[in-house]
Amino acid sequence: MEKDKKKNDIVYDPQTGGLKERLGRVKKTRWIRFGVVSAIFLAWVAWLGNWWVLLAWPLLADIYLTQFIPYTCWKAIKNPFLRRVMSWVDAIVYALVLVYFLFLFVGQNYQIPSSSLEKTLLTGDFLWVNKMVYGPRVPQTPLHFPLAQNVLPFFNCKSYIEHPQLDYHRLKGVRSVERGDIVVFNFPAGDTVALNCPNPDYYTLSFENGSDFIKNNPDKFGEVIYRPVDRRDNYVKRCLGLPGETFSMKDGTVYINGKALPEPENIQFRYVVTTNGTPITDQIYDELGISMDDRAFNGQFYEMPLTKEMVKKLKSYSWVTDVQRVTDAMLTGSNDNILSYPVGYDYGWTHNNYGPLWIPKKGESVKLNIKNLPLYERCIKNYEGNKLEVKNGVIYINDKAATSYTFKMDYYWMMGDNRDNSLDSRYWGFVPEDHIVGTPMIVLISFDKDKPGLSIRWDRILKSANPDKK
Repeated sequence: MEKDKKKNDIVYDPQTGGLKERLGRVKKTRWIRFGVVSAIFLAWVAWLGNWWVLLAWPLLADIYLTQFIPYTCWKAIKNPFLRRVMSWVDAIVYALVLVYFLFLFVGQNYQIPSSSLEKTLLTGDFLWVNKMVYGPRVPQTPLHFPLAQNVLPFFNCKSYIEHPQLDYHRLKGVRSVERGDIVVFNFPAGDTVALNCPNPDYYTLSFENGSDFIKNNPDKFGEVIYRPVDRRDNYVKRCLGLPGETFSMKDGTVYINGKALPEPENIQFRYVVTTNGTPITDQIYDELGISMDDRAFNGQFYEMPLTKEMVKKLKSYSWVTDVQRVTDAMLTGSNDNILSYPVGYDYGWTHNNYGPLWIPKKGESVKLNIKNLPLYERCIKNYEGNKLEVKNGVIYINDKAATSYTFKMDYYWMMGDNRDNSLDSRYWGFVPEDHIVGTPMIVLISFDKDKPGLSIRWDRILKSANPDKK
């Protein structure tokens, strides 16, 4: 017991004692630690801009000084095994609280699950995502397990408690989202999820199968659930369109306000490759850096995503007879026009030829009519929480006839660098500002899932997560 007393600067005494007596037992080192923690706490409260949080300061004073609440009473347990177990519990709880605040307000790790941003980011990259650049969000779902996004591993249950739900509030950051940023965000169309079929998103799934059919066949599609904004799956894409701009695409080239955008250095498009009969081996695929998921052969030709440099390399092989980029005209029988956002409405848009489409900006209005309503319906109803109906050809917002709508949030247009193999804003629409998580800064470590065991890509460790951003 004496050893424990000295170790913690405060004498543990099961007898109560008054305030003056307790403060008299506190050693100088403890006062210094309390002062440092209080200064950090006050700075954090000022950053939050919510002075009601100061009501928690007496709890800090009790933890470090007075200890009216017996936080360390487990140290008086006589059974050494149980005392050791409780010491581990104490350490784990402390670590989880620390991780909770670190992940919420500073940053967190994130894994790249698909090839939509290759070759900029590779499947298997683990990134450090900085939340302070755009300003961290105050948690909308505060009661959640800090190491899981929405499902607890092993237990396969929700990692969060839905209530209470707080209003969206973002703390002051360094800057706002810029064009060319790679951004991590909560998947906007992930508000409703059929658990057995996360891809495609529930709304595309409903269009293809019917929502009643999905709900009546839980064995196939799984339970249909709703997820709060900050508990939706994390996605990562490049921001190409900013609030208030007009986005369009023509033959795969992106235009903003009518001007063509420079393409990222490692942008990829889908190509058809034919040979003289010589097969493209795994060794050639590996040399080109094409993952298993992106390799396709139909018996006559090969299909794969390629950068400009990869195209040059393939054409240098004498046995390659043709390398041709896939165009909309080659996609005979494709229903890309009705699976593009907004799903189910035929605007004649495809993933290579899209728009023009105005991106909503906070405080700006759009004139509404029956033709353009599907473009902004999710923003008005799902993201900004309004009641929206159409009766006898008239649009009603919150039970009032409306011919225009003024947006409450900024919205962004996100796309992948692997343009023809990316489910992005062209398929599920705008990303609201309250869904923005942060921007990846560096690659912590990278694993090549196409190779056996834990194959580490050593050359990617601590590399910039966005080399195109100067």
